[in-house]
Order: sequence, then structure tokens, then C-alpha cells
Amino acid sequence: MQAPAPAAPLTGLQVIEMAGIGPCPLAGMLLADHGADVLVIDRPGPPAIDTGTGLDRGKRHVRLDLKTAEGLAEARRLIEAADAVIEGFRPGVMERLGLGPATFTASHPRLVYGRVTGWGQTGPLAQAAGHDINYVALTGVLSVASRAGVPPSVPATLIGDMGGGALLLAFGLMAALWEAQRSGRGQVVDAAMVDGVGLMSSLLHSLRAAGRWNDEPGRNVFLHSAPFYDCFECADGRFVSLGALEPQFYAELLRRLGLDDVDPAAQHDSRQWPALRERVATRIREKTRDEWTALLEGSDACFAPVLTLQEAPQHRHAQARAGYLQTADGGWMPSPAPRFSRSP
Repeated sequence: MQAPAPAAPLTGLQVIEMAGIGPCPLAGMLLADHGADVLVIDRPGPPAIDTGTGLDRGKRHVRLDLKTAEGLAEARRLIEAADAVIEGFRPGVMERLGLGPATFTASHPRLVYGRVTGWGQTGPLAQAAGHDINYVALTGVLSVASRAGVPPSVPATLIGDMGGGALLLAFGLMAALWEAQRSGRGQVVDAAMVDGVGLMSSLLHSLRAAGRWNDEPGRNVFLHSAPFYDCFECADGRFVSLGALEPQFYAELLRRLGLDDVDPAAQHDSRQWPALRERVATRIREKTRDEWTALLEGSDACFAPVLTLQEAPQHRHAQARAGYLQTADGGWMPSPAPRFSRSP
């Protein structure tokens, strides 16, 4: 007798997602990727910001007019039949619709209610508008993403919206669902992006408290001054990344760059960084990005080429791990993560 195929880890979990942009749809996709039945309640008309359909993977949709009694009644029925609901509106929006957590306290006491916002459900900024860059800025994290004389910058949406928002919402939701199995009671998950980004900066705060973080860029490995931890331009105008923090990896990088006269033991002497950084930059400019990739990739020099979004799915490592899925229109979307040894 053939054993039944293993089910995905979240098979049987019923989640209602209120349609929105950014972190809430990603959190819903993470849950759907691992087997949850995610039903998105869409509103009539076009979205305020059209972000495409990539985050709809694995979800079902229903369109309801929440300005009508019929639409609200159906939304309540769907939520009461679910294990959890996730939404990303400003605090108070769901309450004004009559769909806030208190609406379901008596009728569905086990409901877990996930809320993701920039500033959180409480606090003086709770009702203020904002986006990813603002939430990252307030945590202090944006200040460490800068170079001397250049304003700070961060990759679009990744740190605040997706890292501090979507991932913490999904984690909080699963923690609350696990607790509800013991207590029989649901609760509200307040996933504020500003809290999530702050949490993700815990290592930076730990380093600072231990005296291992210097606010002076010229003396901080991570603030784009060190010759062994940064991105460098190649002969073709493209870039490579170097990240040789440990002594043995730094020594390997020097060897492969042909800088045999540099003493690896002086790696953290920041007084020598400016001159050595210029030597490294000059050396990297001697070859194209792909030539350096052929020489350094896969070594202990802690190297990777800086790929574009178009190039990344074609890289041999991504291909070997099936890191991206090809869509019907010929594009690419990242594959579900993390991966499980037994569950699909």
C-alpha cells in the first residue's frame, strides 16, 4: 500500500487576507506557499497602487463591496469561518467597517487577528502616513546605510515593508495560532514595521553595547570604508561585492587579488584602509565583473557579483536550487522559502 503524499506544513490553515499592498500580501503568500488556504477579500475598482499579481501565488480571491450590508455580512461570515485574518490598513479602518477584532470576540474567540502597519496600532505616530524608508529611518538603521557625503539609501521595500513588516506578521501569526491551541483564545498581532526593523537591528545594538561598533565611518568595517567589505566597480562598469571579514578569508582575498605585500594581520588597522582601499579598487577595475566571477566565485574570498534582478534567476546557483519559478508570461518569481526536508 502506497503511503499518502506528505502534506504541506500549513495544510488546513484558513486565512482571510484583506487586499492591500506590500507587507500584508507577502505575508499571505508566505502562508499560501506552505499550504495555508488564503482567501483575499478584494474591493471593487482598481487598487490604489498596482503592484502586479506576483504576490497572489497560491491564493483565492473574492470581490466584496464592504460599503454594502451584503458585502459586510459576507466578509463577517468568511472571517468567522477562518483561523486568522491579516490586514494592513491604518489603525481604525477595520473598526469603522465593523470588521475589527472586537466584532469577533464573542462569535469567534479563537480568531487570530494579524495587523501590519508602519508605526503600530498605538503611539503618537500611529495615524501618520509613511512608507518603508520612513520606518527604517526612525529606527536608526538608515543611518548606517550611508557613505561619507552621500545621503543614506536602502533597497526598495525590503527592510521595512518585507523584513520588519511581512516576516514579523507571519511569525507573529504562527506564534499566536500555536498559543491558541493551548489557551483556546485568539488575539491581535500588532506587527509594526518600525518595531520589526528595530528588532532586526539587535545585532548592531549588541555590537555597540560591547564597544564593537564605531559611529565614525572611517573606523567601522560596515560603513563602506574597509577595503575588504564593500562593493567595487569593475572594468565594464558593473560591480562585485567583497565580504572577507574573518582573518583567513581576508588572507585568501589578498592572495587572489595579488596583494602579497599586504600584511593580513593588520586587517583592522583603519589607518591603513584608505590607501589599501584605493589599491583594491584599482585592482578590481582591471577586469570585468564576469572575469572576476570566474576567478573568485566559490572561493573563500567571500565574493559575489552584483547581479541585476533580471540576471539573478539565471545564475548557476539559483538554477541549481530552483530558486526562481518561471511565470506564464516568461518572467520569474522567487520560489517558496524556507525549504522543508519532508513536506512539499
